[in-house]
Amino acid sequence: MPATETLAEAERVMTICNACRYCEGHCAVFPAMEMRLAFSAADLAYLANLCHDCGACYHHCQYAPPHEFAVDVPRVFSDLRAQTYRDYCWPAFLGPLLERNGLAVSLITTAALVLFLLGSFLLVEPAALFGAHKGEGAFYAVIPHEVMIAIFGLISIYVIVAFVMGFRRFWRQTGESMGDFVRGGPFWGAMHDVLRLRYLEGGSRDGCTYPGEAPSQARRWFHHLTFYGFMLCFASTCIATLYHYAFGWQAPYPWTSLPVVLGTVGGLGLLIGPAGLLWLKGRVDPAVVDPAGTGMDVAFILLLFLTSLTGLLLLVLRATPAMGVLLAIHLGIVLALFLTLPYGKFVHAVYRFAALVRYRLESRRGSPVVIPEA
Repeated sequence: MPATETLAEAERVMTICNACRYCEGHCAVFPAMEMRLAFSAADLAYLANLCHDCGACYHHCQYAPPHEFAVDVPRVFSDLRAQTYRDYCWPAFLGPLLERNGLAVSLITTAALVLFLLGSFLLVEPAALFGAHKGEGAFYAVIPHEVMIAIFGLISIYVIVAFVMGFRRFWRQTGESMGDFVRGGPFWGAMHDVLRLRYLEGGSRDGCTYPGEAPSQARRWFHHLTFYGFMLCFASTCIATLYHYAFGWQAPYPWTSLPVVLGTVGGLGLLIGPAGLLWLKGRVDPAVVDPAGTGMDVAFILLLFLTSLTGLLLLVLRATPAMGVLLAIHLGIVLALFLTLPYGKFVHAVYRFAALVRYRLESRRGSPVVIPEA
């Protein structure tokens, strides 16, 4: 639906829910909803990003389709979230990348792979590209360390700036101050909610109704594997950077070294978690899914899976002649992941965390909130 129609539908649905309140124990959305006497566009964007898309409110709702009220909170919030991603996108002219994200990610991934593969074939001597390299600095015999740092350093800075600008736009629209965001109690309370995926536990902690009506912990555990797998891989990269610059130890590192152990465990998590999420997505009830957002979800999950798969293959085959081509493929996949982070599904982590912080702030105040339209 157009943005104005989506907002009107979200306001209609929230008005009905606010009168019913049957689902108030399901997640943070409904207590936050009950703090409002009316719903501005900013309120609806906040509530949509607070939603974890578990589907419980749909399956338990007496007014869900085919009832004439046609209350479908997950569907309308999914559509509204996608619109907020475009609204908060930085720079704004790249917002259309979020409209057809599956296609955009596919094209960017292809371009990144071609860039690294073509660059390797044209600029690297065949003996270096297809030769077997062992010991410290083996990777840099194929692609110089300075080239890797220049490419991924600049892209990392750009991604951080894009996330900060998007967060700033979201938080400013809530009407809260930055001082409120960094306030200790709400911030760390929201962090605790994220680390345990509290709102994927279900209202009675028996799991969320995803992919079907029966409660299940599957989605929560696959998310845990994906999230902590990603964080372990990030920790591995940080420690490897410390090894390189502080101690002068160059990759690849021994199997028992901390970067390799963390990267291996994290990589396995990033294989199992995304594979499980894709499996669940293939079984989810279509009534609660926004078809326009499926491409975005699948593209991001596949990129995470391919990043892990190529990284683990590179680890296993790093002392063989296949290492050079695998390194180029892995770096191409990682480059595509980095380039699409601010313009794909990953942005939900930024806005959902901010929404959880705001919910903690509002819960402390404990009074109805009415924020006028800007």
